[in-house]
Amino acid sequence: MKDCIFCRIVAGELPCRKVYEDDEVLAFHDIHPMARVHFMIIPKTHIESLETAGTEHQALLGHLLLLAPRLAREQGLTRGFRTLIRTGPEGGQEVPHIHVHIYGGGEPPSR
Repeated sequence: MKDCIFCRIVAGELPCRKVYEDDEVLAFHDIHPMARVHFMIIPKTHIESLETAGTEHQALLGHLLLLAPRLAREQGLTRGFRTLIRTGPEGGQEVPHIHVHIYGGGEPPSR
């Protein structure tokens, strides 16, 4: 989708601080971190939300979640981390492209 900011990041039209990338997903640091370490994992395929995901996305969603602990450790979160998937406007989802937030390690650095 050309209007989706995450699709534009995947397409290379907008920059990001990349954490990881493969054929199916992209992980990058959040521009408004809620903790010292805060990144997101997104599918390269546009899926609006967890609500709109279907059984055809099952393997992809599993891939997103199974990457989370590996990437969290690589980012220094060796004692634990949080994951968050916001769904829909009332769930606080701001970007209509499914994404998994991974964060931890104390407060974000001051800006």
